Order: sequence, then structure tokens, then C-alpha cells
Amino acid sequence: MPKVKKIPQRQCVGCREMKDKKMLIRVVKSPEGEVSLDDKGRKPGRGAYVCRNVECLRKARKSRALERAFEAQIPPEVYDAMERQLGEADE
Repeated sequence: MPKVKKIPQRQCVGCREMKDKKMLIRVVKSPEGEVSLDDKGRKPGRGAYVCRNVECLRKARKSRALERAFEAQIPPEVYDAMERQLGEADE
């Protein structure tokens, strides 16, 4: 009998839905404390996952979900930059 490969699941911090890891974008807090989007999913640091749409990032911003996940304050400029980056990826 062939072995079925498991597909990793992660929860979006915006909409709180479990989705395939490949369908989400990782937001990472580096050891230096810098928060950024990680398209490849390989940057070192603590990660949280967000759907590939700007609305989920806005929900996460409103509910302060990323700040809870990283246990640190995230400046508004960082959220704005991530929204722009997600908007560019959609086009």
C-alpha cells in the first residue's frame, strides 16, 4: 500500500482558519527583532502565518494577533510595508 504524504497545516492569524502551509505567507520576527514577510518560508526566527490576501493581514493588525504571536510591539510602518508587499504580490 503506498504511503500517503502528509501536507503540513498552519493557522492564519487573521481569519484563524487552518490551511495548507503552501497557501499561507510566513511573517517572521528575526533574532534581531525585525519583522518581515517571508515568501520562501526559510528565514530564521519565530514565524506566524497569514493568508495571501491583504484583508487577513488587516484583521491580524486590528486584533493585534502578530503582536501576541511575537510577544513584541510592531510599529505601524511595518504593517504598512507588509500590506504593500502583499498588494504587489496579488497583481
